[in-house]
Amino acid sequence: GRVEVPRSVTAVLGQDVVLPCRYRAQEQEQVVQVTWLKRGPGTVPTEVAVLNPQHGEHVQDPFVGRVLRHGHGALEDGAIVLRN
Repeated sequence: GRVEVPRSVTAVLGQDVVLPCRYRAQEQEQVVQVTWLKRGPGTVPTEVAVLNPQHGEHVQDPFVGRVLRHGHGALEDGAIVLRN
């Protein structure tokens, strides 16, 4: 399979933005978890959110209330919304 994400996403200060992420699974593949990381130059990646249908969605404390899953259903669509 392969992960499909846009090269860039434009956000407007003070508005919500969707960060798309789609996985095109091959036959017999199933997405069981999606993990979002925040990366910055010269820093260690920080976990933002984990989407797991069996254990639920978990957003790390600094991002609670600002990061939500976009949509429902299968995790082939693992997009998130950054609020405000």
